[in-house]
Amino acid sequence: MLTGMHIAVIGGDARQLEIIRKLTELDAKLSLVGFEQLDHAFTGAVKEKIDEVDFSNMDAIILPVPGTNLDGQIDTIFSNERVFLLEEMLNKTPSHCTVYSGITNNYLNSITKKANRKLVQLFERDDVAIYNSIPTVEGTIMMAIQHTDFTIHGSKLVVLGLGRVGMSVARTFQSLGAKVKVGARKSEHIARITEMGLEPFHLTDLEQAVYDVDICINTIPHQIVNASVISKMPAHTLIIDLASKPGGTDFRYAEKRGIKALLAPGLPGIVAPKTAGQILANVLSQLLKDDFANRKGKAT
Repeated sequence: MLTGMHIAVIGGDARQLEIIRKLTELDAKLSLVGFEQLDHAFTGAVKEKIDEVDFSNMDAIILPVPGTNLDGQIDTIFSNERVFLLEEMLNKTPSHCTVYSGITNNYLNSITKKANRKLVQLFERDDVAIYNSIPTVEGTIMMAIQHTDFTIHGSKLVVLGLGRVGMSVARTFQSLGAKVKVGARKSEHIARITEMGLEPFHLTDLEQAVYDVDICINTIPHQIVNASVISKMPAHTLIIDLASKPGGTDFRYAEKRGIKALLAPGLPGIVAPKTAGQILANVLSQLLKDDFANRKGKAT
């Protein structure tokens, strides 16, 4: 249980509702910022504006998956208010206060470091990333079906990157009958691709690998699908970029060539927000329980 723990949940989408639901069940006291348009009420949770929050009592701050933008603004789907997380707010929190976010950026890193507050990136955890790959793959399949006029079965597919998402994407599309090639840099990834029964290639050979591709799925958060690569693709190729914004594709050149390129980060929150929220809620609740227990243990 989290009885006696005070947590600020600031902004976010439908995934945050599952987090709020889980934490109220565990008897945490919640301050909800950026939820005034939400009709549902949660016992033990109070809707507040950011300037009404008493940060001096906060044991934890939970941000949406994207965290903040580079100006400190937080996405608030359930509010028209512009909400910012500032260093001065973190300075008011107790020294043990932990900030939880899906991912981070230079701004969030900077203010947490200056305030000397711990920052936990949930999407850096293997368990979260692996669980999230499931709705990500389902959403990718949905996009592939919606934006092509041919079946996945028998299509020629290129997956870039064999991380936790790339591996799930490659395996699933192979099971649907696609002819899958996977590009990677590390020798151990090349070996794993081979072991999975897929066709491996080194990313330095990407231009040669895409000459007959029907669907290209990128998971690498650096511009790897550049103009030179796109120029080698057939005109009917569909590019689905799953990397975090701004993605790894030259979208301007893809449009110039008439190739459909879709940036699709955060698919779990779009296609399966309930499941994606439950994944985050389960991991967060355990982290908060561990942190609470450690602090109580030190106090005795």
